[in-house]
Amino acid sequence: QVQLVESGGGLVQAGGSLRLSCAASGRAFSSYAMGWFRQTSVKEREFVAHINWSGGSTNYADSVKGRFTISRDNAKNTVYLQINSLKPEETAVYYCAAGPKSSYFRPLYTYWGQGTQVTVSS
Repeated sequence: QVQLVESGGGLVQAGGSLRLSCAASGRAFSSYAMGWFRQTSVKEREFVAHINWSGGSTNYADSVKGRFTISRDNAKNTVYLQINSLKPEETAVYYCAAGPKSSYFRPLYTYWGQGTQVTVSS
């Protein structure tokens, strides 16, 4: 079992930055791939970024490439999402997830956090 708790969301102006964190408790965090997803009230939960167990491989949705950076610190059982140049349409609840394989495919993730709200004002 892995429990995930996101933090770092908030209200930011367009063009601003935030750093989201996802703290994991439970066993063998370093054996899991981690992903970040986001969801609005009118859109399905969508893939944002993922990172493999070691942090040596990452992948991003096309819409965030060059602006978002996913990273992890296995010693701290934490995965991060640095988000820059935010746009109002990126207002959403951001979720982290853990799974056996690094993927953009949501069903492959076993454990999910409760999410953290990011609101981008124009």
